Amino acid sequence: MFGMGLGEIFIIVIIAILFLGPDKLPTTMVEIAKFFRSVKSTVSSARATLEEEMKFSEMKQEALNYKKELTDASAELERMTNVTEIGSELNVIKNDLDLNSIAPAAPAAPKEPEVITFTPKNKPNEIKNNEENA
Repeated sequence: MFGMGLGEIFIIVIIAILFLGPDKLPTTMVEIAKFFRSVKSTVSSARATLEEEMKFSEMKQEALNYKKELTDASAELERMTNVTEIGSELNVIKNDLDLNSIAPAAPAAPKEPEVITFTPKNKPNEIKNNEENA
């Protein structure tokens, strides 16, 4: 208890008996016990209050986070459902489509036809004749 050994507690009790005497010692012990009990209840009450404040602080932080998320979601929803902005975007797209339909692309110029010439193949007999004549 409080870092004291049994011998130290025994010495304190003997000194208390000598100074207070056997008549006042029981009432003094009761008063000391009441004092320690009140200190203990005060400390536990302060601890409970601090823990409650910590929980309240955490709850407040969570509520602020939820509020921020809801605000962001609300702004995004408002942006997505903004009728005038959507109408203006649709008008831009419509104008782009109208411009494409008014001026169709000119057809590509036809390619010049390829000229294909055939050369007759020499027959095997003609090859031998050509080789002999040469």
